[in-house]
Amino acid sequence: MKMPNVHIREEIRKKGVIPFARFMELALYCPETGYYESLKDNVGRGGDFITSVSVGSLFGELLAFQFAAWLAELKIPGQPLTILEAGAHDGKLAADILRWLQAHRPAFFARLEYRILEPSPRRQAWQQQTLQAFAPHVRWFSGFSDPALPSSHGILFSNELLDAFPVHRLGWDAPAQQWFEWGVTLAADAFTWAKLPPTVPHPSATALEAVLPDNYTIEVSPAAEHWWSLAANHLQQGKLLTFDYGFTSAEEIFSPVRTSGTLRAYSNHHVTSDLLTRPGEQDLTAHVNFSAIQTVGETAGLTTEIYSPQARFLTQILARTQIDQSFGEWTPNRSRQFQTLTHPEHLGRAFQVLVQAR
Repeated sequence: MKMPNVHIREEIRKKGVIPFARFMELALYCPETGYYESLKDNVGRGGDFITSVSVGSLFGELLAFQFAAWLAELKIPGQPLTILEAGAHDGKLAADILRWLQAHRPAFFARLEYRILEPSPRRQAWQQQTLQAFAPHVRWFSGFSDPALPSSHGILFSNELLDAFPVHRLGWDAPAQQWFEWGVTLAADAFTWAKLPPTVPHPSATALEAVLPDNYTIEVSPAAEHWWSLAANHLQQGKLLTFDYGFTSAEEIFSPVRTSGTLRAYSNHHVTSDLLTRPGEQDLTAHVNFSAIQTVGETAGLTTEIYSPQARFLTQILARTQIDQSFGEWTPNRSRQFQTLTHPEHLGRAFQVLVQAR
């Protein structure tokens, strides 16, 4: 029987209160009971939420078309063409990309090395099973610190990875005019919220702070920013990109309509703000602060080329496939997938793409 709470409970009993970021880390990534570690089939209609990948193969095929064009522009003699994916989950997106390249860019595919950054042995096993047909072209690495990982000259990307990094929840104490941090403790054997002094810096709301309501809550993710810094510094030449949902401006971060932040839990296609129940059995996710991520990349020497809604990015790729004519037949099934990926009421408006280059 699964015991999703035991590790969290043990840590709280030792420390009294833990930051929510630590609670989220254990709930999602604990090797024995974490949500992403123990549930393989949690994406798609039969899972807890829909992603661009679970819509069908079109998302990966469009990316493959674009990646091939970008890699063709690089001057990298004597080195393999490389695509590095971080957060590959069960390997389905990698399979969609590789399958299209094998069919439509065979000479390119013959030179390709597809690298997957995956710290979890369990998820590596899922990916290896999915990608066994492409085995000679795929290599796995545990992280950027893996000594076997060569520097990247090519494409380094993630899809819905940054939103799953643990976040710190910061609350505003209006009477004291200062920030505190939301922690998690136990009361009557149930997880409950507790207030802590901030353990991380908070973004300044300047004049807005004076009018923020008591307990107004935002999230910050130093872990996501640190990961992006590692990725940016690892990339020697090429593109670094990510797809996710989030915002950029201070006006969006300190929105009057989001007094409790953007954190939410997903289970069986239902969204809930009850973040502390059933840890390990529901997804926890928060909006990405793309302004912070963009700044991190530029500080590392990258140039921001694209920040746009997913719908616009994919539509521009689609337009180029119509000119190129090598993309493959445009079937009714592809049309339905494209509508889901780009329609404002589906995935088109919520998801953004950030592309930076060196």
